[in-house]
This record gives sequence, C-alpha cells and structure tokens, in this order.
Amino acid sequence: MSGKYRETGITWTLAIPKTWEVVRGKRLFYTKKVRNEDNIEKNILSLTLKGVIRNDGDKPIGLSPSDYSTYQIFEKDDLVFKLIDLNNISTSRVGLVPERGIMSSAYIRLIPREKLNMRYFFLQYYDLWLRNVYNGLGAGVRQTLSAEDLLNILIPVPPLDEQNKIVEYLDSKVSKINTLVGIKKKQIESLEELKKAKISHAVTRGLNRNAPLRESGIAWLGKIPEGWEVIPLKRVCKVGASVSETVKNMSNDEKVVFLPMENISVNGEIDCSIKKPVKEVKVGFSSFAKNDVVVAKITPCFENGKGACLDKLETDIGFGTTELINLRASEKILPKYLYLITKSQYFRKIGESLMTGSAGQKRISSDFVKNFTLGIPPLAEQNKIVEYLDSWCAKVSKAIANLTSEIQNLESLKTRLISDVVTGARRV
Repeated sequence: MSGKYRETGITWTLAIPKTWEVVRGKRLFYTKKVRNEDNIEKNILSLTLKGVIRNDGDKPIGLSPSDYSTYQIFEKDDLVFKLIDLNNISTSRVGLVPERGIMSSAYIRLIPREKLNMRYFFLQYYDLWLRNVYNGLGAGVRQTLSAEDLLNILIPVPPLDEQNKIVEYLDSKVSKINTLVGIKKKQIESLEELKKAKISHAVTRGLNRNAPLRESGIAWLGKIPEGWEVIPLKRVCKVGASVSETVKNMSNDEKVVFLPMENISVNGEIDCSIKKPVKEVKVGFSSFAKNDVVVAKITPCFENGKGACLDKLETDIGFGTTELINLRASEKILPKYLYLITKSQYFRKIGESLMTGSAGQKRISSDFVKNFTLGIPPLAEQNKIVEYLDSWCAKVSKAIANLTSEIQNLESLKTRLISDVVTGARRV
C-alpha cells in the first residue's frame, strides 16, 4: 500500500488517503422526525431514481395517503433514505433534499451536526447504494436497515475543503457524461421514430414510389397503390382465434409456453423461457398458436407497441396474460405482414383514440382490431415488403443496440468515477 494511504477496516473501502478520517455516520449526523401535523406543509416531495422531486398531490407518483399529516417534514439539504425492501434493486435509496417539503414517515432523515458539504455525503451514500452495500447489511425477510443501522455505518470523511473540491470536480465530470448520455438517448428516440415511420409508409404505400395510386375512400389513409384491396382486418384474419381443438388432443401435463406481459417486447421479441403444464393455464388466460400475432390491449403497453408475430413460439400453442388480443392470419395475408400492420403508427394512434375504461386501465377492443380497415397488397408484394423491412429494421436495431451499449458504458464510467473519487482512490 502506498504511504499516502492507510487501511480503513471497512470491508467495501479498504484504504483511504492518510489525511481523511473514518467515522460512523452518527458522529456527523442525527435523525429526527417532525410530523406534518395539521397538514401545515403542502409541498409533497418524492424520492425517485432521478433524485428528490416535487410531487403533484392531485396526480401523485406512486402510492399516496389520504391524509398527509402522517408524513414527516424535511428541510433543504437533509439526506433522505428509503431502506426498506432492499431486495428490490430497481428502486431509489438515497437523495439530497432540494427544498423544504414532506415525505413518507417510513423514510430516514439525516441532519448534519456540523458544517459539511452535504452534496459530498449524498454522493458518498449514493455510492454505497450503487455498490449494493445496503443490501448486504439489511436484516429481516424484507431486508430493511433502521436509522440506527445507517448511522453506525463507517464512512470516509475528507477535510471540508477537499469535500468541496470533490463535489465541484464530480459535478463537472458527471454533467459532461450525462450530456453525452442524453445525446445518445435522443439518437435512439430518433431511430425508433424513423423505424415507425418506415413501417407505416410501407404498409400504406408500399415500396414503389412510382406506383400508380387510387383513392382508398378512407380519410386518414388517402391514396393507396392500385391493386391493393381496401378491407377490414376481420376479412384477412380471425381475431380471438381459439386453440381449444389443439388442447383436446394434449395431455394435461404437457408443457406449453407462457407469456406474461414482461416477456413480450416492444420490438416484437418474445421470451419463451417460461413453460407451464396445460392444466395450469388452459383456464383464465389468453391463448394463441404458433404464427399468430398478439397485440397488448391495455395502456400503456398498447401505445408502446408491445406485440409480436409468434413465428418463433417454441410450442405449437401457448397461453399468457389476459391483456392480449390474438390474430390468426388467413391465406390472404402473411403473419409477419399482419404484425407490421399492428406496428404501424396509424393502427396505434387510432386505437389509442378509441380506448375505453378508467385511467390506467384503458384498453382497445377486439371490435377495433376487427374493423380496422386499410389497403392490403397481394401476397407477393406483402412478401417483398416483409423482406425489405426485416433487413432495414435489423440495421436500425443494430445501430440502437450500439448506442445502448455506449450508454451503458458511460453509466458504468460515471458509477466508477463517483466511487473512486468519494473513496479517495482517485485524488482531486
């Protein structure tokens, strides 16, 4: 070990600069709950993955109480922690409070005992979350850390002037990384929009820009290529087709693919890893067969484009979430072309406008799918469109995958940078 460093006795941070201290959090912070009695404070705050943000009491993020007098008051520059159910690694755990407001009484509030750069200590505790330290310390079935547990954690403490320099350095570096991430995310959004537009144009106008056109008689569709037939989908596919005849010939113990909504992507991919016996799924779930097309009918999955052509289904039939509508192609349409229609912007936008139900539970109806009318080209032309879009979309998907990988690398760089600097492994 270099003479400029010393051992800490901390499992997750073995060494720190010699000029730094190692102390328990309780030497620097204390915790205190001030209830929002009589609802005197109206500013509702929420701890999210993007930090502590203002919440709208009329349209709150997540669960909300009927009476905010049970909440506790936080002051500007307090640290807030949500250290319950630590097995859930996808939720936020620590935040720096930007202004006075109220948050759940289940959260832990840390208040400084002396002059500190609170942004440094936010980054220090944030790094512990990124490294899953809290998860390893949590107790109980739901893996929970108490305020006392939190305050007993040993943390490295640099001198105040170095705290300030660390924060200034990291704010600058992290801002640059975040800017790059934002640019790449915008590029992905643009490519996704380009893909939607390309599919929509192909299934309404075809590939030949010089093809003679005729009026379709449908206001939103306008002109279509000559030789295309204007018909509703119910004339080229069966909506809600049954698999009952196949089930009759199967053993109750025979396993079939089961598709929960999370196993269906917005890009038409399916995860067939879940397989269940027919007897467990033949009642109470939606059903489909290989080469059917499935469309998510509930918001926001429908608007997001969730659905698939099941040409790669690993069993002859399958079952899944009840929030699916299945379409079975007739001899007049290719399954993959039928899927492209359901991916088009027109199908999604018109469907969205016709959804019914309460907020958060809106759905498209089978009747909308059956009666969705557009121009259908001959089979040979359908095949050319499918082949072209398969090739073109694969290139776009590869570009998106590359950008996604670059974003992951930048996020990893940011995580490593924060960890190295707040632990002194990288001096500022």
